[in-house]
Amino acid sequence: CLHHPAVLDALAATLEGGRAGAVRREIKAPVRRVFDVHIAPLELEELGGQGAFILLREVTATLEAERMRADFVANVSHELRSPLASLTGFIETLQGPASGDVEAQKRFLAIMQAEAERMRRLIDDLLALSAIETEEFIAPGRTVDIAQIVRSVIESLAMKAKRRGVTIETSGLEGLPSIPGDADQLTQTMVNLVENAIKYGRQGGTVRIETAPVERMPGRGGPAVRITVADEGEGIAPEHLPRLTERFYRVDKGRSRSLGGTGLGLAIVKHIVNRHRGHLAIASRPGEGSTFTIYLPTA
Repeated sequence: CLHHPAVLDALAATLEGGRAGAVRREIKAPVRRVFDVHIAPLELEELGGQGAFILLREVTATLEAERMRADFVANVSHELRSPLASLTGFIETLQGPASGDVEAQKRFLAIMQAEAERMRRLIDDLLALSAIETEEFIAPGRTVDIAQIVRSVIESLAMKAKRRGVTIETSGLEGLPSIPGDADQLTQTMVNLVENAIKYGRQGGTVRIETAPVERMPGRGGPAVRITVADEGEGIAPEHLPRLTERFYRVDKGRSRSLGGTGLGLAIVKHIVNRHRGHLAIASRPGEGSTFTIYLPTA
């Protein structure tokens, strides 16, 4: 960092002119790091000469947070602007050319209802994500019956599965230990995972939910309960897997929006699992479906 020409030029200017200077230096390998280098003149009486004081402050995390914040605001604005523009356009049409066309009114109102529902889902997910992030560093203080949560989620999504001809199979729900957890958040986690498996899995296929106690949780260690949700969908290419839990990241934007996705579901899952001191793993190959596995510690 100190050997970069810009830093050396700033140092030379300080030594020659006695003026403080600053320069930003970016190191791209092996990982990207950014430093603010501050240089100030320093009198070295004992050496009888002019020196310089150099302070390096790493700002990588700050810049990344600013970028993520800007991206988040831009994404939210885009996601809300699209259905809002659609609603505004149909309202103008209903007030004008279609004011006396009953069939057109029915068709447009149905589309407007769908767009309004899309906005509602997005706002609900944004509020949920904000609440989860606020509590992320506070471990849950109660214990929950995770098997009962899985059963209730399956029951609540039974009609959606039936409409797509999807069969939900379960195994290992008997005899699971209770775990420290927030029942509402864990319910939301399972709803997001199972609903995604139903939506993005093969129509007429099977969604498999397997649960089991394990002696050691990956990454963190200690006993845990493993919950796996697997579908028979198109699968996901390897380059997309690391980014699936990013806010608003979609593999297929058009398909996701047409199926009612907000792009926040897996981000919510990640933060809930983090709050529960658990672990999330995703495995998928094109043409072979996808498997989402969460580990939740039993103690």
